[in-house]
Formats: sequence, C-alpha cells, structure tokens
Amino acid sequence: MPSSSQWVAFLVASILFIQVPGPSLLFTIGRALTVGRREALLSVVGNALGVTAQVGLVAVGLGAVVAASATAYTVIKLAGAAYVIWLGVQAIRHRADARLAMAEAAPVRRGHPVRIGFAVGATNPKTLVFFVAFLPQFTDPGGPVALQTMLLGLVFGVLAAASDSVWAVAAATARDWFARRPGRLDALGAAGGTMMVGLGATMLAAE
Repeated sequence: MPSSSQWVAFLVASILFIQVPGPSLLFTIGRALTVGRREALLSVVGNALGVTAQVGLVAVGLGAVVAASATAYTVIKLAGAAYVIWLGVQAIRHRADARLAMAEAAPVRRGHPVRIGFAVGATNPKTLVFFVAFLPQFTDPGGPVALQTMLLGLVFGVLAAASDSVWAVAAATARDWFARRPGRLDALGAAGGTMMVGLGATMLAAE
C-alpha cells in the first residue's frame, strides 16, 4: 500500500488539482445558480459517482487504453461536452421555470440530478487521463496496484465532492439572495445555462 509520505503528497496534490476551476466545479456552480442548493448537491453526488466509475476503469487498465487512443479520447470528450452544452441550452430555454415553480411552490424537475451529475463526471476525459498519469505515481509496485489505484481514486472523489459541495452551497446562497425578487431568477437561470454552454464549448476547444 502507499507509504505515509506518498499519502501526504497525494492529498496535497489532489487538493491543489481540485481547486483549479475545471468541468466539475464550473458545472456544480452552474447547477446551483440554475436549480438551487438541493439539486446542485445531488449533482455533486452524481458527479462523484461518475468519477468513481472512471477510477474503476483506470484500476482495471481500461483508462490507459483510452489515454493512448486518440479516437476513444475524442469520443468521450465530444460526448461529455455535448451533454454539458445540452444542459446549458435547456437551462436557458427553461429559465422561467424556477420563478414559476416558486410561485406555484413546486420543484423544478428536468431529469434526476444524480443521473445528470453522473453523466458529467463519467464523461470528463480530462479527469480520466489525469487519473491514468497521476494515480500510479502514488502506488507501491510491489503491492496490488489495482486495489491501490481504486483506493486513491475513491479518496480523490471524496475530496472533490467535499470541495464541490462547499462551492454549491456558496453559489446557491447567492441564488437565494437574488431570488428575493422572483423576476431575477430568469436572469439567474440564463446565467447558469450560459456558464454550462461556455464550459461545454471550452471542453470541445481544449486539446
């Protein structure tokens, strides 16, 4: 298993990586602005599960195959980016839903947030390639590498979920403040959707 020094290095590196704005963080903030705290937090749970699925692929060696295959990488990249853009467009199209739901005291429902978060987390190729290059550095070659990789990935997922949750609560609090005037929710929904469209476009443009 990883040594104490490897664990410390892994935790420090993971925390620093997680705090760099990326698809998961921007997606979480966009969801919090669009649909609020509860569904944003559920999206965080789904995203963590999607990341865990990627760790499972890396642990059994499939991640290395994807990292080495330009075609596989491109397919995952395009699918994830297209899905995020679709979510953003839907948020813009339905930007009045939050205001109407508030007036009717009914929740906004356009897909289960855990499922949505899972799809975003599982189709983020940057995270997959990062795991392939990052996790093996903290494993002990003399031990069960697959098990160590899975354990490290799970710890990373927990750290990421904790960080994203803090961001979701902060963004949702701002949303609640603006929501004191219900008409502002339309602009918030459009802003969240625009953020997700921009995120998807950035993912498509990235090398």
